[in-house]
Amino acid sequence: MCRWIAYRGQPVFLEHYITKPAHSLIHQSLHAEEAKTETNGDGFGLGWYGERDAPGVYHEILPAWNDCNLKSLAAQIRSPLFFAHVRASTGTATSRANCHPFSAEQWMFMHNGQIGNYRQVRRRLEALLNDEHYALRQGSTDSELLFLLALQQGLDACAVTAFEAVLGEVKRAMQDKKITSPLRFTSCLSDGKRLFGFRCSSDGHAPSLYYRKYENGDVVLVSEPIDRQSECWNEVPQDHAICFAGDKVITRPLQVA
Repeated sequence: MCRWIAYRGQPVFLEHYITKPAHSLIHQSLHAEEAKTETNGDGFGLGWYGERDAPGVYHEILPAWNDCNLKSLAAQIRSPLFFAHVRASTGTATSRANCHPFSAEQWMFMHNGQIGNYRQVRRRLEALLNDEHYALRQGSTDSELLFLLALQQGLDACAVTAFEAVLGEVKRAMQDKKITSPLRFTSCLSDGKRLFGFRCSSDGHAPSLYYRKYENGDVVLVSEPIDRQSECWNEVPQDHAICFAGDKVITRPLQVA
């Protein structure tokens, strides 16, 4: 399983959360504590919002701990909203096109989880994409496919409802194939202003998701805490979505039929 971090708040250098904390994302790429696999070495990616509506992204197939470019970029890029992700593949190739975060228009998305026995339902799910959104597909992961299906469903109208509909389609496809391996979906989404988190699974064992809101309003959303101040971190409940918009923190149950 992958590890990731998202930040929303006052503009800061990426290194402040990605490389400097005691249990930073770089440290987690070698020593994850709340994942099935301790090592996440199948590439990494950065995504950040700057002066344009669309985010910038950087992907690399080297392990995060072994790329000097990552530390250099994190020390130079300053942003009010950014993502970082270290990947542990669940079966698809290690390539730049398969590294998170994924972006389209103003949206950016990253994921930790899997569609159980993805190969058995991949063709059916990809067939749900119209020509416009299929043309955006660059890699082969289930994560990118989920993002594009939600984009097609209508993220602008309601991001939570869009993913509920997509996850419902995935569950039905898995049921038709009699797949018993779980659907697990812990993910992060942003349009450059709002920050969304999702945590759900078909077996009640969704990958971990935490957030910390600082006194100045800055928010960090993570797969696992980046420091040892456990009392400061809030766990997002199983089968819930969370949204950070303005000064508000909104949580609601996910309804996946």
